[in-house]
Order: sequence, then C-alpha cells, then structure tokens
Amino acid sequence: MAERRAPSRAGEWRAPVALIALCAIPLLAGSVRLATLAAGATVTPENARFFGAPAPVVLHVLSVATFIVLGAFQFVPGIRRRTPGWHRRMGRVLVVAGLVAALSGLWMSQFYALPAHDGVLLYVFRMFFGTLMVVSILLAFAAIRRREVSRHRAWMMRAYAIGLGAGTQVFMLLVGEIILGPPGTFARALLMGGAWVLNLAIAEWVIRRRPSRGVRPVRANAANSQTTVLLPAPVEAGQS
Repeated sequence: MAERRAPSRAGEWRAPVALIALCAIPLLAGSVRLATLAAGATVTPENARFFGAPAPVVLHVLSVATFIVLGAFQFVPGIRRRTPGWHRRMGRVLVVAGLVAALSGLWMSQFYALPAHDGVLLYVFRMFFGTLMVVSILLAFAAIRRREVSRHRAWMMRAYAIGLGAGTQVFMLLVGEIILGPPGTFARALLMGGAWVLNLAIAEWVIRRRPSRGVRPVRANAANSQTTVLLPAPVEAGQS
C-alpha cells in the first residue's frame, strides 16, 4: 500500500495559512483599534462610539482573532490524527470565542451609533449573519454532545465561514471599487452581504463533497466471487 502521510504533511498547512492570510487586514485593523483605545487617542466622530463603550469592541477583536486563528488549525488533518485531545480542547475554546465574537458584534450593531457610510441594509445583514453564526455554533455544540461528528463539523464550518466575512469583505469592496468606483451606501451593503453569502456557499460546497471523500472500498470474499462494498471511512470522535 502506498504511503500517503508524506504528501498530506506537505500540503496540510496550506488551508490554515490561506485562511489566516485572508483575514490579515481585518486582524491588523483590530489590533490598531485596540492600540488606539489603550493609548487614549483623540476622540473623533469616527471612533467616539468605541471610546464611549470600549468593552464590546475589545471583546469582539480578541474573540474574533482567537476564533479565526485557532479555527484555522482545526482544518489540519494531522493535528486531528496525532493530537485529538488538543483538537477537542481547542474546539471548546472556539465555541466560547465564536459566541463572544458573534454576540459582541450583534451588540455593537444594535447599540453603537450607525457610521455615516453604513445604512439600514448593512445593519440588517449584520444582525442576520451574526444571529446565524450564534445558531450555527449552538447547533454544532449540541451535535457533538450527541456524538454526531459530521453534523458538528458542518455547523462549525458554517460558523467559521461567517466569521471569515470581514476578510472576504475587504476583497469584495476592493473589486467593487475597481470595477464600479467608490461604492455608495447601498452598493457597499450588497458587497459586504455578498461576502458572507460567498463564504457560506464555499463552506456548503466543502461540506457536501466530504462524504464522497470519506468512502473507501472494501472487498468481501464470497464463496465463488468478490463483491466490492462501500463503507464510510472511520472518523475519530470529537473531530470538527
């Protein structure tokens, strides 16, 4: 039997590196926001809402960074195989971080003053996808408690796709500006909402193609013939 571990090791880090790189700009922007709050910078109309109630934005930045960075490493198959205990412990951290990220984002959307470049449509998108992220994490947690690993993995991937929205939005807004010029309030909302939809569509594609990859042929010998039976590949409990 051909050894498959070496090529898997060589390419298994591409996904987490790509996912973290996708969110590099929002993560950097969040770090600058925290530094600004810590340094007590000049209050302007753009940042007054953060200085007025800093706790939600601090929680949001820290929890999003935790959710994005640690969540990326959950996609490394070798970690799940070699250290399943670490995978499960990080999964618990991700549930808490994801819920804090989503709930703090919902709080800010609801109670912070609406920025001048935002609008009602973007507010609706943020409330909808933030709520969907909370629901996805809760469904994932409930599924793993029932040891429904595939369902747990699917809901966590959906939640992670929503969490990646800020990274995709940077590129959507950039492409939109290159093609159409600086977007107005309505166009900006559509581009940002489209980023969440795109992420979820990719997540669904990955989720739906996984079962075919988790099937392995097993040959059962009958008395005078051989029959090929398709059996699901074994899955370790607690994987996501």
